[in-house]
Amino acid sequence: MAIAASASAVRFSLLAAQPPHLPTHWEPAIRLSSTTTRQAVRASAAAASPPSLASSPTGIVLVDRTEAEKVNRLKTVYLEKVVPLLKEEFSYKNIHEVPKIEKVVVNCGMGDAEQNSKGLEAAMKDLALITGQRPVKTKAKNSIAAFKLREGATVGIAVTLRGNVMYSFLDRLINLGLPRTRDFQGVNPNSFDGHGNYSIGFRDQSVFPEIRHEALGKQKGMDVCITTTAKTDNEAQRLLALLGMPFREGGGGPTVVVYKKKRKAAHFDSKSRGRK
Repeated sequence: MAIAASASAVRFSLLAAQPPHLPTHWEPAIRLSSTTTRQAVRASAAAASPPSLASSPTGIVLVDRTEAEKVNRLKTVYLEKVVPLLKEEFSYKNIHEVPKIEKVVVNCGMGDAEQNSKGLEAAMKDLALITGQRPVKTKAKNSIAAFKLREGATVGIAVTLRGNVMYSFLDRLINLGLPRTRDFQGVNPNSFDGHGNYSIGFRDQSVFPEIRHEALGKQKGMDVCITTTAKTDNEAQRLLALLGMPFREGGGGPTVVVYKKKRKAAHFDSKSRGRK
């Protein structure tokens, strides 16, 4: 054993004394042994300490740290958990029938874009920080004299998100943006358009952590339109609910609003005169 130890020590000393440009047949073995050692240490550490959970003061488990460290965790949740649940609940025969989110369109209207070029550039930078993609300028399609609007004038900015950028934005929207909204009690479940698409309006962009509140000069809002491949609103609502969209409690299907005709004051005056 002593002879073997001394021989290995001599080999390591010779390897350290050689210049780095000279080839040696001991390097692959050394690297393999070190890699194997690191893997064994990691495996033993993982077995010794189970994954810790982030919990609230009440003891309720909120987020698993292993899930939080994933890059596209919302996309992973959709593929691994949401798709099987939707396929079983709605009895889809083919997996391609399961509804999915096709795109997300974020737009911000600016009526003074033509007169305020600096404000337009600042709004584009803020929306790029929020969505992770640079927006484009939207142009007016028609000329309206009452609004002093000409065809081709800039009226706002918009950005279309797809793929991993879309899932990343939705993750931050559901878990960061909506809970930070003032007096938030859930999103309206009646904001579907009848074709499986959902729209949300924000009055203030500072609910996103990328935007500093003190850096905002004028409060700016934005609209978020989520386009899905669902055929009905119920399927789309179930898809978004499983992804974590906090719908308001007690909201069922679309409600019918009945508007009463406003009567003029002369109508009531004539009635009162007849009674006298």
